[in-house]
Amino acid sequence: MAFQLSRIMRPDDANVAGNVHGGTILKMIEEAGAIISTRHCNSQNGERCVAALARVERTDFLSPMCIGEVAHVSAEITYTSKHSVEVQVNVMSENILTGAKKLTNKATLWYVPLSLKNVDKVLEVPPVVYSRQEQEEEGRKRYEAQKLERMETKWRNGDIVQPVLNPEPNTVSYSQSSLIHLVGPSDCTLHGFVHGGVTMKLMDEVAGIVAARHCKTNIVTASVDAINFHDKIRKGCVITISGRMTFTSNKSMEIEVLVDADPVVDSSQKRYRAASAFFTYVSLSQEGRSLPVPQLVPETEDEKKRFEEGKGRYLQMKAKRQGHTEPQP
Repeated sequence: MAFQLSRIMRPDDANVAGNVHGGTILKMIEEAGAIISTRHCNSQNGERCVAALARVERTDFLSPMCIGEVAHVSAEITYTSKHSVEVQVNVMSENILTGAKKLTNKATLWYVPLSLKNVDKVLEVPPVVYSRQEQEEEGRKRYEAQKLERMETKWRNGDIVQPVLNPEPNTVSYSQSSLIHLVGPSDCTLHGFVHGGVTMKLMDEVAGIVAARHCKTNIVTASVDAINFHDKIRKGCVITISGRMTFTSNKSMEIEVLVDADPVVDSSQKRYRAASAFFTYVSLSQEGRSLPVPQLVPETEDEKKRFEEGKGRYLQMKAKRQGHTEPQP
């Protein structure tokens, strides 16, 4: 089963330099994934459902997209477990003046089907037919790996971002930012819960503010580490999206983004962590060339620990990229 959607990029989709926001592309990726997974989960007779986003694997922004180009987002279901769907999404940009096309994004998303009658009820997923047995075995390995990482991340993300008075430039406190958003009907699914794409767009917006404050240049999203959706966000909640810089290399910045939901209309429920992720940004000149990034100055022990953890992720991903680009014997 495959699905494709296309849309021309408008000025309100981009930053002042004309580069399309990473959050805009992430939202389109999620829309395509939600449509194809909801269609699949309702392909057999039974209780009707809507597929809810549970996780987005690491997503690299391979090439920038600009105003006036057409984004073609194609989605395909690649694995199903008893209660989840894996969707692979590719994004191509098309220059409609020249006809030139290029791959800009590849993403993997995981969805779970939630009953329309009872949002807390996860339904069973109709199985897909694999052309090769190896596809099912490889998919099962990916499923087990993401399931384990989701649990580890949920327990790891318990802290919050606290404001600091009169912070020094290049420190974590200097660039950290927060955005507060009241969840309205236009943000939500048929269930009355926030679309995963809406949350990702807000997360990218906050991460972009942090990156711009730190280097004071044009910045673009380079990649997004796995985004974990720990809990649903209901219509009427006030969500706080907080971002802080955790690591800088010579030409990139890693920003941790945390999403906390406050059910202000339900006094019986406390504030909770809804989602978390790491975004990587790069600084660009007016000509679009990468620029050196001011080095982050961690001050507290927690900041120094997060810096070393970020450095580890950076080196691990750098080694992985180099391994992929080595010539085959």
